[in-house]
Amino acid sequence: MSILATYIHNIKPSITLSLANKARELKARGVDVIDLSLGEPDFDTFDNIKLAAIEAINSGKTKYTDVRGIQKLREAIRDVYIKRSEFSVDNILVSCGAKQAIYNALMVTLNKGDEVIIPSPYWVSYPDMVRIAQGEPVVLNCNGDNDFKITPEQLDNAITEKTKWIFLNSPSNPTGMKYTKDEFKGLVKVIEKHKHVYVLSDDIYEELTYDDEAYSLIDFAETIKERLLVINGVSKTYAMTGWRIGYALGPTEVIKAMGIMQSQSTSNPCSISQYAALEALTGPQEYMKNSVLNFKKKRDLTYDLITNISGIDCKKPRGAFYVFPSCSNFVGKKTKAGLLINNDRDFCEYLLEEARVMVVPGSAFGADGHFRISYATSEDIIKESAERIGSALKLLG
Repeated sequence: MSILATYIHNIKPSITLSLANKARELKARGVDVIDLSLGEPDFDTFDNIKLAAIEAINSGKTKYTDVRGIQKLREAIRDVYIKRSEFSVDNILVSCGAKQAIYNALMVTLNKGDEVIIPSPYWVSYPDMVRIAQGEPVVLNCNGDNDFKITPEQLDNAITEKTKWIFLNSPSNPTGMKYTKDEFKGLVKVIEKHKHVYVLSDDIYEELTYDDEAYSLIDFAETIKERLLVINGVSKTYAMTGWRIGYALGPTEVIKAMGIMQSQSTSNPCSISQYAALEALTGPQEYMKNSVLNFKKKRDLTYDLITNISGIDCKKPRGAFYVFPSCSNFVGKKTKAGLLINNDRDFCEYLLEEARVMVVPGSAFGADGHFRISYATSEDIIKESAERIGSALKLLG
């Protein structure tokens, strides 16, 4: 009998693991590999945030804190949302990253067989976190015709008596697409009908939005507020991925249960990181606004260069820092060595071997026939990688 728990066998190994290993081997041999797979900003944490952390260390803020997060940080989170919806600090939980907040929520709400509706393309961890909590991920394929977004009709048809949660992520990882005001309103009307269903709104890229006004589900969710859990954090907006601070805002019963779960797992998030996050939310915001403008410039550059490559189709993203092109026109072609490109994984492996560029296959996000590029890098690297990709694709026959 194996010592391993049964559920661990239901967790899928990372599709990108073999590509990552191959990239490391190439780099170890001195090969110049461009890595466009990273989901984090390419700049450092802002100086005022670093100084706040140093001050926290020097002033002795190195002890355990309230499991839910320090009072001042929860108050700051409340104040960020005050113009959109009122939350008490008791409706806010600070966790070790947004991922832990999502994990906590699923662990305290799912019973075996409960269904979670996940629009595809999705962030890679959603389905496996549902499985760990003994739930059943129900993946809804959202194609490019609707900018990879779920429609009210799709959602309504997918909800059953077993549905416990609906996941929404806007702007999206991996597509960079975001929902409009009317699209959110249409989804809310469906959710209003199904009183047993809760909604998890993953807003981690909320501030990284371009072209037009940004909205979140919370802006239209007053009628479903008691069934809405908002997930956010400081990782992407403030370049604090390694600090591991995320948070949840939601119904009292759910937040309280998540706090109990957290108290028996990690306990409080890092005290120093909490004070850094406090400065991020309450300090000057000019740095963040400038980084958004910088990302928009890189988005435009990446989109223009990629769509100029013959055979590449791509929707123009509206947020986050990813583009999500289709590679379907290259499936079925052969490399110069005579190897057949059977799917998006073969395509990405070919780019790594021939172009020395690492990207992520769309199948990792539940969307075969696509690949994800992160443009959270320098403009020079974006230009070089596009040139390499274009040259490599010309060799396919």
